[in-house]
Amino acid sequence: MNFDFSDEQKQLRDQARRFLADRCPPAAVRAVLEGAQSYDSDLWRGLGEMGFLGAAIPEAYGGVGLGHLELCVIAEELGRAVAPVPAVSSIYLVAEALMLAGTEAQKQAWLPNLASGETIGCFALAESAGRTTEGGVKATVSNGRLTGTKTPVADGDIAGLAVVAAREGGKVSLWLVDLRGAGVTRTVEDSIDPTRGQATLTFDAAPAERLGAAGDGWRLASEVMDRAAILIAFEQVGGADRALEMGRDYALDRMAFGRPIGSFQAVKHILADMYVAATLARSNAYYGAWALSTGAAELPVAAATARVSATQAYQHCAKNNIQVHGGMGFTWAFDCHLFYRRSNNLALTIGSQSTWEDLLIDRLRRRNEAPVAA
Repeated sequence: MNFDFSDEQKQLRDQARRFLADRCPPAAVRAVLEGAQSYDSDLWRGLGEMGFLGAAIPEAYGGVGLGHLELCVIAEELGRAVAPVPAVSSIYLVAEALMLAGTEAQKQAWLPNLASGETIGCFALAESAGRTTEGGVKATVSNGRLTGTKTPVADGDIAGLAVVAAREGGKVSLWLVDLRGAGVTRTVEDSIDPTRGQATLTFDAAPAERLGAAGDGWRLASEVMDRAAILIAFEQVGGADRALEMGRDYALDRMAFGRPIGSFQAVKHILADMYVAATLARSNAYYGAWALSTGAAELPVAAATARVSATQAYQHCAKNNIQVHGGMGFTWAFDCHLFYRRSNNLALTIGSQSTWEDLLIDRLRRRNEAPVAA
C-alpha cells in the first residue's frame, strides 16, 4: 500500500502553494479580516480559473475530473494559507452533496458554476445553538415551498445556493434553494473568524427542489459530512503545520539571555508536542483520503478519526504558536491570531469535537460488534 501522494499530486501541491503564496499572503487575509467583505472574491475567482475548485468534479459537469486525492492536496494548501474563501461550504459540502445525490439535471445546472466559482454554495442544517440532530430539524416544505430558519450557516451571507435539511410529511429530506429567489432573508452574524462569514437564513415559502430521495435527508447529510470531514481535516493539517513552522522559526530567531529561546527545554517541549499532534493528524488524514478516494467501507470510521485528530492538532498548534511567541503572539500585528481564529472556526463548522468523538465511539463499537465474514 502506498502511504504517500504521487509525484503528480505533489506537483499539484507545489503549484497550489506557489499560487497561494502570490495571491494570498497574510496581508490579503488581513484585508478581508479588516474589511466589509467576508471572503476574497478575486482569489476565489482565481482558484476557479486554475481548476482547483473543480478538482474532484467530473469534466462532464465543468470540473477538472482529477479526484478526491487531488482535492485533499489543494485543501491542505488552502489551510496553510488561511485562505479567506468559502471552499468548505461550496466545494466540500454542496458540490459533494450534488455529486452524491443530485439528478442529472441538478448536476448540469449547478456543478459547472460551483467549479468555476461563479456560484457559492452553503449547507444549512443547524437551527439553533448546540448539537444538531435529526430531531432538531423543524423547517418544513409543503408543495415545494420551504419555511423555517437556519442558523448559523457558514457562508450563508454570500452564497447563491443552499442545501437545506427540512421536513416534508414528517421526514427529513435535503432541498436545493436558490438564495437569490423570493422568500429568503439573510442576517449576518458575528464570528470568531470574520474571514469565514456566518449568517441566519430565514425562509418564507421559498421555492425548493428535493435533492435525493424523499425522507433520506439525514443519511445523505451524514454521508456528505463524512466526506467533508476528511477534506476539512487536510485544511486543519495544513494550518497546524504552518503554525508549527511559525513557532519554530520564531524560537530560532528570538534571543533571550544571549541565546535562541528554542534552546530552552520548556520551549523545546512545546514545539515537540505540536509536532507530535500535527504528525498524528496527518497520518489520520491520509487514512481518510484513502478511504474517500476508494469508497472504502472504512470511510465513516476514517472520517471521524481524521476529524477528531485534526481538530485537536490545529487548535493545539495554533494556541501554542501564540505561547511560543510570548506577549507579541497576542498582538494584532503578528499573524498568530489568524490561525487561532481559523482553528476554532473549523472546529465547529460541521459539528463540535465532542460530536465527532461520540460518532467515532459509536462507529467503532458497531464495527467491532459486526459479525466476521467466514
